[in-house]
Amino acid sequence: MSLLVVGLSHRSAPVSVLERASLSADAQVKLLQDTVAAEPAAEAGVLATCNRIELYADVDKFHAGVAELSTLLAQHSGVGLDELTPHLYVHYEDRAVHHLFSVACGLDSMVVGEGQILGQIKDALARAQELHTAGRLLNDLFQQALRVGKRAHSETGIDRAGQSLVTFGLEQLAAGGDVRSWARGKKALVIGAGSMSSLAAATLARSGVAEVVVANRTFERAERLARVLTEGDDTAVTARAVPMDAVADELTRADVAVSCTGATGLVLGVDTVVAAVEDRTGERVALAEAPRPAAVPEQSPAPAAEEGCPLDLSAVPTGFSVLGEAAVAGLDAAALEQHAAWVAGGTAVDRAREAGRPGPEDDAELIAALAATAARTGRVPELRRPEPVAGVPRPRPALFLLDLAMPRDIDAAVHQLAGVRLVDIESLAEASADAPMAADVDQVRRIVADEVAAFGAAQRAAHITPTVVALRSMAAEVVAGELARLEGRLPGLDDKHRAEITQTVRRVVDKLLHAPTVRVKQLAAEPGGAGYADALRTLFDLGPETVASVSRAGNSTTGENRGPA
Repeated sequence: MSLLVVGLSHRSAPVSVLERASLSADAQVKLLQDTVAAEPAAEAGVLATCNRIELYADVDKFHAGVAELSTLLAQHSGVGLDELTPHLYVHYEDRAVHHLFSVACGLDSMVVGEGQILGQIKDALARAQELHTAGRLLNDLFQQALRVGKRAHSETGIDRAGQSLVTFGLEQLAAGGDVRSWARGKKALVIGAGSMSSLAAATLARSGVAEVVVANRTFERAERLARVLTEGDDTAVTARAVPMDAVADELTRADVAVSCTGATGLVLGVDTVVAAVEDRTGERVALAEAPRPAAVPEQSPAPAAEEGCPLDLSAVPTGFSVLGEAAVAGLDAAALEQHAAWVAGGTAVDRAREAGRPGPEDDAELIAALAATAARTGRVPELRRPEPVAGVPRPRPALFLLDLAMPRDIDAAVHQLAGVRLVDIESLAEASADAPMAADVDQVRRIVADEVAAFGAAQRAAHITPTVVALRSMAAEVVAGELARLEGRLPGLDDKHRAEITQTVRRVVDKLLHAPTVRVKQLAAEPGGAGYADALRTLFDLGPETVASVSRAGNSTTGENRGPA
């Protein structure tokens, strides 16, 4: 059996795909159960965070394993396999170990060096143990990953290189300024009471906000978090809990709101945000977009429908591009492909200019056309954050919003509202791409490389252990048989002589087996040493079932459900 991981993350997939592929807690449970029920996999674990979804498995066939795990991810995420496949990455054996250890150290995080991933790995292991999908390999792997991550944080300065997503997100809200100065005296609304929301609430409290209001679907959890904040020794913040249906009212009084729930739909729609800002400022909220071109005379015909274009051109205001990037915001995959084919037709640019509409280089937001289409077909979620419009100043924000949920809690259209600053997973990914790497990262990489080598050696040595145990068991049976035969031939032996003969025979066998078994373990621990177990089984005629029975006995005694480190 061999370790295989198939997954996608912010490094391999756009946020829009990650958002649609996100797994609920129930979906993760079903995915684990279906994976171990599949033919190639014997163990399974799922690591699902706001910016990664990874399925780990112990498989006996590589190609069949990749196909099965990819199919299962597609089925349980709801994203078609054809659409998901280009964004998937595959790691096998040592590369899979290296990947998880790097993840545990924060090297693969959106914010390099963040330590929250350790808690998420611990939760993934606990879930697999609870469902009995983690056996010896995944137990060893995930527990060692936790130890490697802790070692990286304790022996290096990787903590200086990165922060939690919460801290990084608050820095983005503060526009790079001092978070404490920015947060001091503000009223904060935290939506959700899970681990990320709790971290956000605690971070805001330590940053000096005057009040934290916690809203959660389970009111008791909101109350518990508010009580913890109020009783904390390191903060002097007022905290209270409210039910979820009070969010809209509380938003009118909040200066900053952080949302991270497990909801499958939007928690804050654009209308709710608009109402909150208008209530605070007493002014109408405008869109932060360039002025629309002057209306054309009424006799000007509306753009005619063109073959191959998925948009309703009759709803497109004159002067708006139907070709550029912004035009495709909100299209589903099929419509996007159709639109791309239409634009690539060769004469699309000329047709646009003849119709009096700008070409791609004059791209403008096509929100009106998308809204008209969505009005007939239902809400179309945006696949990208609208591009900022050059030359149009935004007023000082009256409301700051941080969306750490995946899928998103806050409508991406809020990015367009003047007087609101929204930071979400997508904008965090863009900002972190330019973040400087700390010098300690190289040291962490060396730690990861050393730990991967050590883990591989330990696993290879453990792989041969059942064969060595089976050999010694066979030798013990031979000794027992020969002593029984001797007892029959020499029934008059007294106890003293019988014990001396027994000890001598066993000592001879132990000495003969000691050097080769110790040496074979050393050789098996080296790269390429897996074949020594096969050689040992062949030389001593050890049947596969004999070795397998030893492995099963070892699993039952070492405990497949050991607690996380």
